[in-house]
Amino acid sequence: MQTNDEHTGWTGGQNAFGDFAPGMVHYTDKVLFDEVWERDGLSKRDRSLVTIAALTALGKTDQLRFHLAYARQNGVTDEELKEALLQLAFYAGWPNGMSATTVLKTIIEHDTEEQR
Repeated sequence: MQTNDEHTGWTGGQNAFGDFAPGMVHYTDKVLFDEVWERDGLSKRDRSLVTIAALTALGKTDQLRFHLAYARQNGVTDEELKEALLQLAFYAGWPNGMSATTVLKTIIEHDTEEQR
């Protein structure tokens, strides 16, 4: 998802939208991931947990698919994610917590199948 470009060279927006939505590509790749995610104020691990909390609370399962997997890359363990989603279920609503946990289960099962 990254290439050698300015900053970290994030290309997720470009990969998703190409020339279709240049503004969305710019703000996703250059601002959000190359700048905000690279700030020193929080670790990527912590940014992942905050992002997952917000997306779970809002019921945004499409974006959760990416961010749960990204959190795992950023050092959040599967057990920590399960516990975070359980905690969130009580504050963000049980259906949102259940939906987020279903997304995580799918990610983990997919990875387990690929490792076989």
